[in-house]
Amino acid sequence: MKLAVAALLSFTVSAPALAAGQLPRTVVPVLYDITVRPDAQKLTFSGEETVTVDVKTPTRTIVLNAADLAITRATLDGRPIRYALDNEAQTLTLTLPQAVKAGRHTVGFAWTGTINRAASGLFAIDYTNTDGSQARMLATQFEAPDARRFAPMWDEPAFKAKFRLSSTAPAGQTAYSNMPATITQAADGSKLYKFGETPVMSSYLLFLGMGDVERKTARADGVEIGIISRKGVVDQGDYALGAASKLLPYFNNYFGQRYPLPKMDMIAGPGSSQFFGAMENWGAIFYFESELLFDPKIATESNRQRIHTVVAHEMAHQWFGDLVTMAWWDDLWLNEGFASWMENKASADLNPAWKAREAEVVGARESAMAIDATSATHPIIRKVETVDQIGEAFDSITYLKGQSVIGMLEATLGEAPFREGIRRYMAKYKYGNTVTDQLWAELSAASGQPIATIAKDFTLQGGVPLVTLTGTRCEGGATVATLTQGRFGLDAASKTPQTWHVPIRLATIDGGEARATVFGATATPVKVPGCGTLVLNHGKGSYTRVMYDEAGHAAIVRDFNKMALDDRLGTLGDDFALAAGGYQDLSRWFAVMAQVGANADPLEWGTVAGKLGTLERLYRGTPLEASLRQRSAAVLKPVLARIGLDAKPGESALISNLREQLIGQLGGDGDADVAARARTYVAALRTDPGAIPAAIRAPILATYASNATAAEWDQLLALTKAERSPVAKNRYVTLLGYADDPAIAARALELLKTDTFTPPQRAALLRSIAGTHPDLAFDWAVANRTLVDSFLEESTRSGFIVGLGAGSSDPAMPGKITAFADQYLPAGSRGGATRAISQIGVRKGTATQLQPAVTRWLGK
Repeated sequence: MKLAVAALLSFTVSAPALAAGQLPRTVVPVLYDITVRPDAQKLTFSGEETVTVDVKTPTRTIVLNAADLAITRATLDGRPIRYALDNEAQTLTLTLPQAVKAGRHTVGFAWTGTINRAASGLFAIDYTNTDGSQARMLATQFEAPDARRFAPMWDEPAFKAKFRLSSTAPAGQTAYSNMPATITQAADGSKLYKFGETPVMSSYLLFLGMGDVERKTARADGVEIGIISRKGVVDQGDYALGAASKLLPYFNNYFGQRYPLPKMDMIAGPGSSQFFGAMENWGAIFYFESELLFDPKIATESNRQRIHTVVAHEMAHQWFGDLVTMAWWDDLWLNEGFASWMENKASADLNPAWKAREAEVVGARESAMAIDATSATHPIIRKVETVDQIGEAFDSITYLKGQSVIGMLEATLGEAPFREGIRRYMAKYKYGNTVTDQLWAELSAASGQPIATIAKDFTLQGGVPLVTLTGTRCEGGATVATLTQGRFGLDAASKTPQTWHVPIRLATIDGGEARATVFGATATPVKVPGCGTLVLNHGKGSYTRVMYDEAGHAAIVRDFNKMALDDRLGTLGDDFALAAGGYQDLSRWFAVMAQVGANADPLEWGTVAGKLGTLERLYRGTPLEASLRQRSAAVLKPVLARIGLDAKPGESALISNLREQLIGQLGGDGDADVAARARTYVAALRTDPGAIPAAIRAPILATYASNATAAEWDQLLALTKAERSPVAKNRYVTLLGYADDPAIAARALELLKTDTFTPPQRAALLRSIAGTHPDLAFDWAVANRTLVDSFLEESTRSGFIVGLGAGSSDPAMPGKITAFADQYLPAGSRGGATRAISQIGVRKGTATQLQPAVTRWLGK
């Protein structure tokens, strides 16, 4: 039933109060005119800017952001003024001799800064050319609070302004930014690039890049789309260029607003980051190469799909985030949750064979619930006050729970009304800033449904609902049952009672459907046309766990293969999680798993393999480990044998992905056959760089690295040093941390004290070592904290070292993490430590909870 729109819009939408640490609104930027002169060899740059500002009320002080800059001049309307930097607060305060009048004025600055080696502010990426020569590319990374490391700015998303950026570039180098440029060449061959004026946008979306690059273009819907890469590899961008050419008209249509810039470059950087893989700078999207370039000699099918989804994600941001931007980082999910949802929706619509919607059930949904069902959860809309808290907001709750909740709202409102609400939102707030309530208002107005009641339950509190079905019976040609609501949790703190309005869809196996909203402690009766096995949360569109009584679950097991694929996948996920949380016995999951037949969908076998891998990790280092590996191999090796170790012409992408997963999992477990094949392939690399088929290259190398002897690790190190492809080299660096042998892991740690690898590669290697040897990696990082901090990006420092210990099973580790946090982390920067300790506790509790059932299964 539709309600009157006027009734739906009775709630008030207001601007958020200023959070602690936010800049005053008395002076706001209108137009930045910035000129920078980078010196890539010296890793320094200088800059000058004039900012047209709007003084809202007379004031004697002007406060903006600056960090890691040496200010050499500050002026107001051309006259010198006093200034003071607060390095801790990252602010620059201008003190005026007398109050400046309301109206337009200009503020000017000159400064020098540092080009960083890690990806924050203006940074350098060092790489090896295909001819063996050394090269350096420059790029910027400003999200979240790092534009202030490039120029003095009002570096908060609500301070939207226009930008005119100019930069010098040496002879033989090309500069590129958000807008097209006019170029003036000097006598020495250097060039001055003056980029066009941008639309109004937030400071974190400004971009500058520079290097010895080439560009390849295509046109779609009247827009020039470009790939910019280092020399010699631009053709590897053809797949991304083709994908973007299809995605642009798709998004233009979906959002109801045409992409507003004259060009959209996609820039491939030959490096890596601890914090991000790609960044949605408006008109100049930056990607690390592995996220954009497809090299058919070394890339797998899953790499191809990853490129498509990342391109779709970043392009969706050109609307959700760039055109309409959250007012403050509390509402970051308006950027990231929607881009994550849209990447999946677009990929599913444009590539139906990938079954992206079904894969989301055991991908984004399960990943989100894994943290949301612990004491470390937080609301999607969270309170953000400090710089470290901004960095912590970029997590699976913001991205993946956000994605899942948006999918639930679309399923509740209907695809067409939901899209109309998004179009209204885009049209009304383009070039502006919003809070979440403004989105709810537009969705409600478009659909005629009071969506805010449901939406606020899922965005203003953390946690996962649990809907339980009991008393299923047939009455008068219909299936009736009772639904009750609780809270699903994996530890005690996450089981505190809580309520939601949970929209849910029910169906019988024979096709009868009904909808209900479950709320609070009151039981909800439901009635579905037709009699038969009842499937709860049909289509798995709602963000909730579901549980059946004994009779209901027995019917699900009996009719498992009559259910739709998304329901089968969701059942496998729910039953495993419910056992982990102590709500039911793991025998229910084993019963469902047994229904996954030889010819089951690859996504089903991928889910089974993933859960068996989880069990193995739970009991690593215990007497159950060897038996679990043997039993898992007995289940999975026949699957690999059926699909074969080698790719077949015309096979589905899902089969290729499953092969990658099975080889990697069996090989990582030390399976003798897979390990032997890996050793044969890697030995052949000495004379043939293409010896490993691309379709299985990644899992074969991972198998080799996991099982490496000291001599084999030396060979892997030699391959790493000799590799010229940045993507392949970064992958090799990570593989050096895979070895099961702790003595080899210790050798890998010693590499971090050398200049063998770049700072981002050293961070990646340390994190890789922690994947297998968390205690060794954490203790080493604590003992070498200053060194580790030197190769970390600023935004990751509060969570990086504490996160290394998250995989530990040592009872002493939580205390060690707490001690480190108490000594080195401010009170407001301990989200990473909290999550790490929570993960350790949940893993221990889950292992204890599941052990009896696992032991019984192994004994059968």
